[in-house]
Amino acid sequence: MVGGNVNINLFNFQEEAVLNLIDLTTGNHKQVVTVKAPTGSGKTIILINYIDEYLSNVNKNTAFIWLCPGKGDLEEQSRQKMIKFAPTRNAQNLFDALSNGFTAESTTFINWELVTKTGNKAISDGEKKNLYDRIAEAHRLNIDFVIVIDEEHSNNTAKARDVIDAFAAKHIIRMSATAIENKRYEFYEIDEIDVINAGLITKAIYVNEGINDGEEISNDYDHLLDLADKKRKAISQRYNELGKNIRPLVLIQFPNGKPETITAVENKLAQMGYTYDNGMVSKWMSEDKRDLPENLTANDGIPVFLLMKQAISTGWDCPRAKILVKLREGMNEQFEIQTIGRIRRMPEAKHYDDDLLDFCYVYTYDETWKNGLLANVDKAYETRRLFLKDKCKTFTLEKQLRDKDFSSLGEREVLNKIYDYFTKKYQFGTDKKQNIAILKNAGYIVGDVIVGETIKGKYVKTETTGTDNVERITTTRLINTHNHGIYLLHSTDELKKCIGLTTAKTKLILERLFRKGINQTKKICNFNTNEFYAFIINNEKKLKEDFNEVTADMVRQPGFKIFTKTAPFHIPVQDFLKYDPSVKREVEYISNAYKDYTSGFNTSLIRSRSEQLFEQYCEKKEDIDWVYKNGDSGQQYFSIVYLDGFNKQWLFYADYIVKKKDGSIWIIETKGGESKGKSNNIDKQIGNKFNAFKDYATQKEIKWGFVRDLDNQLYINNTEFSLDLADEHWVPLENEF
Repeated sequence: MVGGNVNINLFNFQEEAVLNLIDLTTGNHKQVVTVKAPTGSGKTIILINYIDEYLSNVNKNTAFIWLCPGKGDLEEQSRQKMIKFAPTRNAQNLFDALSNGFTAESTTFINWELVTKTGNKAISDGEKKNLYDRIAEAHRLNIDFVIVIDEEHSNNTAKARDVIDAFAAKHIIRMSATAIENKRYEFYEIDEIDVINAGLITKAIYVNEGINDGEEISNDYDHLLDLADKKRKAISQRYNELGKNIRPLVLIQFPNGKPETITAVENKLAQMGYTYDNGMVSKWMSEDKRDLPENLTANDGIPVFLLMKQAISTGWDCPRAKILVKLREGMNEQFEIQTIGRIRRMPEAKHYDDDLLDFCYVYTYDETWKNGLLANVDKAYETRRLFLKDKCKTFTLEKQLRDKDFSSLGEREVLNKIYDYFTKKYQFGTDKKQNIAILKNAGYIVGDVIVGETIKGKYVKTETTGTDNVERITTTRLINTHNHGIYLLHSTDELKKCIGLTTAKTKLILERLFRKGINQTKKICNFNTNEFYAFIINNEKKLKEDFNEVTADMVRQPGFKIFTKTAPFHIPVQDFLKYDPSVKREVEYISNAYKDYTSGFNTSLIRSRSEQLFEQYCEKKEDIDWVYKNGDSGQQYFSIVYLDGFNKQWLFYADYIVKKKDGSIWIIETKGGESKGKSNNIDKQIGNKFNAFKDYATQKEIKWGFVRDLDNQLYINNTEFSLDLADEHWVPLENEF
């Protein structure tokens, strides 16, 4: 039994986790320890025991910092647990620390919002000693810091990094259900099977129980909610038979929570007898928290349906939640597997030897499943702040900005371009039936039903749900223009992003091309209303690919002039750049515009192959004064305006600005090169960007070029665009630069 001051008995896997954490934070180990702890494994209890054990047996002269995510009160929940289970330990909040300091044997629970939000008094100068003063005070007293990052945090920002760096912690423990192993950190994983065997979480997950292959569905929402409620009632009855006062909860997750989707679900629930008024329904969304009772998470809580957008905030525990219904507003949405963690806990932390109660249930028509891993904390790179060299501070250049009053092509011109593209690519004629046959042969789905595919099965481990031993089932839906109107709207919204028109105008173009009854000479097919709905919804992805091809068209009227706005550009005096701490044989790049820029900022983890080669090339050239790596987006970076095939303005951020010792300025854009005879370029707008870049360079009388790699050699083109590196306009970089 570890943690003598803690009033709780640990399961074997929890005790083992505590002992491993002690081992990894003593002796010659890496600073950062990443712990993968499945939902329901008792992360808070493990950490409380670890802190007690560390202070009792390793180093009393330590202050622990416990960082919690989210806008909620997770840090206070965790602090109260420590007070309950380790009452002899000093558990304080940030404001206690600002008053009393970070004393030895203290644990300070801090919400990220308090220290990263702009203008927060916690880190501003004033009469009260601020956060950095208190940290410095503890350092003078030779107090060690250990930081615990509980759950994932989305504050991978400069300010968050500054706060972590200020503590100069001896160790940083990052604990999450979705952590991934990273070779530069220590790593420990709690096996989900051990958590299951302890009875803390369900034995398995059933996905889409009751949905059959080839099933015809009239309404997605109705069907899924009916299945979920039937399952909820069965579980509730079984609890009653066992004399348990437990009310199973159904979580209904919306992808974006469009009002019409929510209203449709609310109406369906009302028809089933569940409303806000009778207390059976609650809503938890950032902009709308409705009828959330204090006992929502209690086993005998009244609501049986909870409407939520995306995943509920990290750390939310509701053991009575047994069923998750994931709705969608379009056909191509992904299911985030970690959301299942919200329904895996057992309400009494034990199994009942009854599959109905010992399983949890997911109902969804999502076709793809994504294991959304911890994005920010455990990326393989760090973010470091660098400062500009003095000689670069006076450099200025004119950058271009979009003119919002600039008029792109009108609806008729866009229609004509799309029609001409489709006709040329697919060789359409005047025979509409023949055109339909051509579309089918090209992979388009044609008919009057929506064709879907989803999965079905039983899974033990959360992270393998939907990915291992998948049984794929197909479903069809007869078009109902009322029910499927939101699907059509979603698909139209996706397509409008390609062509830069409003949703209404985009829909009208689609109707003129493909729908019967809309007078238009340039028509490809005469689909009736149901066929039209099905065609757009089923083929959203394929239509998007074709529309993007149209925007890549480089045809421009002779003498056409782009009207842009301009502004002066200065290289940022400080910037945060991605850094690879695992770099081998690190060397400083003297040519870079920033101080302390090294080869650690130019590895394959961070840079493309052509970028790596270009920076290495510049570092070897004696005639280079400095090299600046431009940002990818943002007002502080250098930008050029280009037009797509519909004359819509976009911003293009060239990769490098180089000043040579003879005073000449070069602007370089790197692109994917070629390997094994295939192009690695993924930018469909490369031709339009090339022409806009050429116009800008000519106007400003500066040197420029597109640079790409082939067989570890760099080639440049600043004359006439060609994607083929074998073209004569691509010449060895050293010939020009």
